[in-house]
Amino acid sequence: MVFWEGYVSDEFMGTFAPIIIYWLYAGLYQLLPRLDEYRLHTRNEEEQKNLVALPTVVKGVLLQQLVQAAVAQVLFLVTSEASTLGDPVQPSIPFQIFQIFVAMLIMDAWQYFVHRYMHQNKFLYRHIHSQHHRLVIPYAIGALYNHPLEGLLLDTLGGAISFLVSGMTPRTSVFFFCFATIKTIDDHCGLWLPGNIFHIFFQNNTAYHDIHHQLQGSKYNYSQPFFSIWDRMLGTYMPYDLVPRPGGGLEARPSRD
Repeated sequence: MVFWEGYVSDEFMGTFAPIIIYWLYAGLYQLLPRLDEYRLHTRNEEEQKNLVALPTVVKGVLLQQLVQAAVAQVLFLVTSEASTLGDPVQPSIPFQIFQIFVAMLIMDAWQYFVHRYMHQNKFLYRHIHSQHHRLVIPYAIGALYNHPLEGLLLDTLGGAISFLVSGMTPRTSVFFFCFATIKTIDDHCGLWLPGNIFHIFFQNNTAYHDIHHQLQGSKYNYSQPFFSIWDRMLGTYMPYDLVPRPGGGLEARPSRD
C-alpha cells in the first residue's frame, strides 16, 4: 500500500514524482540562508566563474525533464503491454531493495562510461558535455543542466536501462528514481552540511563531484551518482582533502599533483 494508490497510477508517479522531488529538494537548497561556513566555494566565486545565468539553467532543466517524462511514459507503456500477467505483483521489500541496488550499479556503470567518453571525445565535449561544465561552481538547481542530447543519453536512457535490467516494477521505480534524483541534486549542491547522510554513507558525494568540476580534476572522478567503484578500478579516482578555506568555509583540495 502506498499513499497514491487509488488516486494515480504507479506509472504516473514514476514519471512525475522525480520531477516534483527535483524542484522541491533543489528549491530547498536555493532558499537556504548563505551558510558560508559550509560552502565549498564562495558566493563571489559562483557569480564570477559560472558562465550561464540561473534562468537559462532552469529552462535547460525543464527541457530535459520534458524529454525524460516522454521517454518514461513510452517505457511504461511498452513494458505494461509486453506483460501478459495483468497488474504486476509487487515483490517483497527485501527483493525490491535488491532490485534498487542492482539498478544503482547499472546506472553507475552506464553513467561512468558515457560521461568519461564525453570528456575524452573532443567533439562531444566541445559541443555537448561542456554545457554542463559551464557551471564551474555547481549548485543544486543546476544538477540536471545538460545539453538535451546528453540528458537523453546519460540520464534518461541510463535510467531506462537500469529499470529494465533490474526488473523492478513501476511502483519500485518511483522510489529508485526519486532517490537517484535527490542524490544527484545533493552531489551538486556545493554545501558540506554536518550530518548529511549522503556524505556519511557515500564516498561519491558533494566534495567528490566538486573535484570533477575543478580544472585539475576534470579528467577524474567521473563516477556518478552513487559509488566510486569505476573510478577506483580504472585509474580515474582523484583523492582530495577537505580543508578550511581562509575567510571561512571549506575547500575540496585535490591531493594528487
